[in-house]
Amino acid sequence: MSLQSVKAFFAENAPDIDVIETQTSSATVALAAEAHGVEPAQIAKTICMRVGERVVLVVARGDARIDNRKCRDAFGAKPRMLDVEQVAELTGHPVGGVCPFGLATPLKIYCDVSLRAYDEVVPAAGATNAAVRIGVERMATLVSAEWCDICQDAVAKTDAEAAE
Repeated sequence: MSLQSVKAFFAENAPDIDVIETQTSSATVALAAEAHGVEPAQIAKTICMRVGERVVLVVARGDARIDNRKCRDAFGAKPRMLDVEQVAELTGHPVGGVCPFGLATPLKIYCDVSLRAYDEVVPAAGATNAAVRIGVERMATLVSAEWCDICQDAVAKTDAEAAE
């Protein structure tokens, strides 16, 4: 049902965007990057979390980590990750396929500024083997997202790490 809700979302709101289904799993950032031929940072991961009394979705670049202090400053509370069942119930999407499109429950959506490092990103599309390629600004507009800055600053890799 989840993949269908995402396809219906795009059919209604952006019929020029195709949902890409792969034979292999793209349930993790590393698997998604490999399946779609992009670097892990270009995967737009969607995180479902509780901040205070509300549940929000945050879309961030694949290699970003939530900074608890920035999150608390932006949302007024420390973020708490939801469990697998809560995520599936609220979003309608399985973990590994969570995205801001075709949601089962209306949720406030935020896009972290870390995404702006790319013109195009690859978020999941409601299944562990589905995704879309979409412009960052277009994605934010389609899902009525607000921009936020709640991820840790990127750390430059050392020469040794870059060589690996």
